[in-house]
Amino acid sequence: MSQETFISSISPYLFWDIDFDDFDAEKNSIQLIQRVLEYGQLNDWRLVCDYYGLERIVHDCKLMRTLDPKALSFICAISDTRKEDYRCYTMKPFTQPHWSY
Repeated sequence: MSQETFISSISPYLFWDIDFDDFDAEKNSIQLIQRVLEYGQLNDWRLVCDYYGLERIVHDCKLMRTLDPKALSFICAISDTRKEDYRCYTMKPFTQPHWSY
């Protein structure tokens, strides 16, 4: 599947704020995968799986700083991986106070 066909097949509401003429699905794979996981429909998920493959999706998800807990659980379940392997799970943004009193 070509990149143009892939991008045109994704639900347009997912990327209402992006100009697809300048969008590169390879360079911006993390952003695309995250939006599909968090807000996409089943058809969008199938397109992403066909285009990237599960191994690439899991690799990119492990690099994400944030990911919806349900999306993280879904990825862990279908790929048989642990939540602790994902950056978004191991980062604890609110454990350190912003100011030291």
